[in-house]
Amino acid sequence: MSESKNTMTLKLKIWRQEDKNAKGRITDYTLEGVSSDMSFLEMLDYLNLKLLKDKKSPVVFDHDCREGICGMCSLMINGQAHGPQAATTTCQLHMRQFKNGDTIYIEPFRAKAFPVLKDLTVDRSAFDEIIMAGGFISADTGNAPDANAIPISKEKADLSMDAASCIGCGACVASCKNASAMLFTSAKVSQLSLLPQGKLEANKRVVNMVNKMDELEFGNCTNEAECEASCPKEISISNIARMNREYTISAITNND
Repeated sequence: MSESKNTMTLKLKIWRQEDKNAKGRITDYTLEGVSSDMSFLEMLDYLNLKLLKDKKSPVVFDHDCREGICGMCSLMINGQAHGPQAATTTCQLHMRQFKNGDTIYIEPFRAKAFPVLKDLTVDRSAFDEIIMAGGFISADTGNAPDANAIPISKEKADLSMDAASCIGCGACVASCKNASAMLFTSAKVSQLSLLPQGKLEANKRVVNMVNKMDELEFGNCTNEAECEASCPKEISISNIARMNREYTISAITNND
């Protein structure tokens, strides 16, 4: 079958796994007629339509907003978290990044703390446990405070907003050879500890979140920055340095 200028034929090698206890395998598919304008998830939808038409089991994968803001679409594409385009989630990756005849390996994120549920879907609830370990901030309820009632420097406000842009996709964990969650955890620590509203529980929060991260058997950081390179929101590893400082200060303070 000849391909038009805007379509291609791809060789897909996709991880298929029936459930978390089953032994997974790479399964080969040839997919014709893929438009270069499709997003990566639309390409998987297209594959699944063909599989269903042939009365075969569709490939299971996570997705939700498809706007690059929820982190659900996390996939390893040719060995890279979210694929070859920097600062891009899987759902925002388009097939124009590939060419006719390409072979594409599609796998789930790999980490002990992210067990595979089925095919390309993993359980990332460990991230929820880290966030819950951080608890809440103490703040008055009721009407919203007046604007600028609490002085915050622009530098710290910007750093806090940058950290808060983390979508919890897990690319940092999947890209790290130790499956470390340090970038994720440090972003969640920083977004509060940089602001006055988060200062009251700051010492307790950082200790609880780091300890929970270790308890869940995420690995440690070796400062190779794969996490920063693969992060679709470009979270800086400077957050890890900040978290380490705060953790050390908190440990010393609590032991006095």
